[in-house]
Amino acid sequence: MDTTKEFVIRRLFLLPLGILVLLLFALLAVTLMKGGEVGKAVILGCLILPVVLLFVESFFRKAEVGPEGVTVRKLLRTRHIPFGELTALDLVQVRKRAFLTLSTEEHFMILSNAYGGFPDLVMAVIDRAPAEVVTEELRQTGAKVPMKSSDIVSCWLAVALVAFILFLQVGPRG
Repeated sequence: MDTTKEFVIRRLFLLPLGILVLLLFALLAVTLMKGGEVGKAVILGCLILPVVLLFVESFFRKAEVGPEGVTVRKLLRTRHIPFGELTALDLVQVRKRAFLTLSTEEHFMILSNAYGGFPDLVMAVIDRAPAEVVTEELRQTGAKVPMKSSDIVSCWLAVALVAFILFLQVGPRG
């Protein structure tokens, strides 16, 4: 097993998030062009900033499970945990959210089920981790990790809401 497996944030989440970013910028532009209140534009700008940061961070995030360890690449940062240094491996589930934690003496890494193919990611880590950090319970739980879709639904609802607000701003007055 010397191949590296690559996992990225689910594209089904990035699509509505990207559309949301575009719609928020369009709403800001319409607000500014209509000579809207400065307070409205400032509030909208404050809403746009975290959404843009989330999109950019999610777009560039990548987890790689290789023969030597797990590497997570984020925008302008990279973290690597070698399998030989693992002291603990755990899977925490809260409803449909799941988090795989990798711990060493000095560092830890948390991977969530926001990654596409998260069950495969979990099993790739379990298969390559030292036997002493993999419990039988972890192996059984890892085989049936839930996939989360509520973030995708929430994002599409936000897209619909912002699109409706944008329509009210530019649409026909009744």
